[in-house]
Amino acid sequence: MVMSSTRNVSQMTKNSLALILAGGQGSRLFELTQGRAKPALHFGGKFRVIDFPLSNCINSGIRKIGVITQYKAYSLIRHLSRGWSHLNRDLDEYVELLPASQQCSSSWYQGTADALYQNIEFIRSQCPQYVVVLGGDHIYKMDYGSMLAQHVESGAELTVSCIEVPLKEAAGSFGVVGANNQGRILCFKEKPDYPCMLRDTTGHTLASMGNYVFNTDFLLEQLEKDAANADSSHDLGKDIIPALIKTAKVFAYRYRDENSNGVPYWRDVGTLDSFWQANMDLVALSPKLNIYDDGWPIWTYQKQSPPAKFVFNDDGRRGNAVNSMISGGCIVSGASIIDSLLFTDVRVNSYSDISESVVLPRVEIGRNVSIKRAIIDSDCKIPPGMQIGFDPRYDQQRGFRVTENGVVLVTQSMLNRLKKLNIDSPCQHSLIRQSA
Repeated sequence: MVMSSTRNVSQMTKNSLALILAGGQGSRLFELTQGRAKPALHFGGKFRVIDFPLSNCINSGIRKIGVITQYKAYSLIRHLSRGWSHLNRDLDEYVELLPASQQCSSSWYQGTADALYQNIEFIRSQCPQYVVVLGGDHIYKMDYGSMLAQHVESGAELTVSCIEVPLKEAAGSFGVVGANNQGRILCFKEKPDYPCMLRDTTGHTLASMGNYVFNTDFLLEQLEKDAANADSSHDLGKDIIPALIKTAKVFAYRYRDENSNGVPYWRDVGTLDSFWQANMDLVALSPKLNIYDDGWPIWTYQKQSPPAKFVFNDDGRRGNAVNSMISGGCIVSGASIIDSLLFTDVRVNSYSDISESVVLPRVEIGRNVSIKRAIIDSDCKIPPGMQIGFDPRYDQQRGFRVTENGVVLVTQSMLNRLKKLNIDSPCQHSLIRQSA
């Protein structure tokens, strides 16, 4: 169709405002988000989760971006100010921070719709033709221009970006969409226990990605109606979208790989298991998510660190890494790293073995340490001789968090509690293990 031409799509993206909802607490990540918002999580060796929707916007040609923050936003705001202040405001390009400021009420954001409503004057002041609302806590690469093109071609007032998800994975976790052959949405259910199955893909359902395109006037009208409704929970998925299905032109954009027409990579890193798995996906021999794509770079801020260094080449004391990603500033000193990610400025000392683990920035791992299937939070100092990830009962007894899939989360506060109990020497570790 004519609307899909490069010229017309570039005009659509130029006339669009993206609003990224980045205020999520991420409660299912437990201690990992105790001091940071979910979109501020470190990911993939050098990135933050928020970098993915932001990079998608830039690569799609959307250069007017607002980031709506709320929960423990300091590290997120610091990252955005360091890494995303390079856009040219003289060309009307920006990443604007929109912290909760109680502009339209005396309350903090009550839901996703309320977060948009409390920034309604900002939306009006930018005069966009379309508003692209995005979740700030998913890992994926997507050209929003294609979704905008379909939105205009279909005559939609609202377009919901959707992806095929296995029924078991979607149950109780995602908003689920039912659409006809033309893509018009006939039903929208928020996190149902029994999602409806797709006719053309057995065992799968069509799940909302939390990304939407609105005609601006239509969005403003719906936000004002919702704000005036005392019975609403002021959430897009729970309140506004289900109510619009019967009265408005609401269409699904079925996100598919443009080359294979298959299901592209998209991950919600809302649990410890999913966060660990999404990071592990990157160290696979043929990763499903290609972050080495020069045509679709993932932009970020990174500390100016020296290259990673591997030292010692003696039998039994050889610094090496296999099937792993090692970031700048890391020193692997006579240790072995397998199927793991080491973020910036990690130090691993001699005779230690790390496998299938995610080690966040500035961690120091002592000698003779063994770690398997673990997430080690930023700034942890792992004492010599410690073993993590080999005995779930032992890990739990020491205060580490163990997931249903056996992934162990270790934070410095957990290690501090161990130190107070004087359980920080190799011999005492053995005594604790025997009693477990």
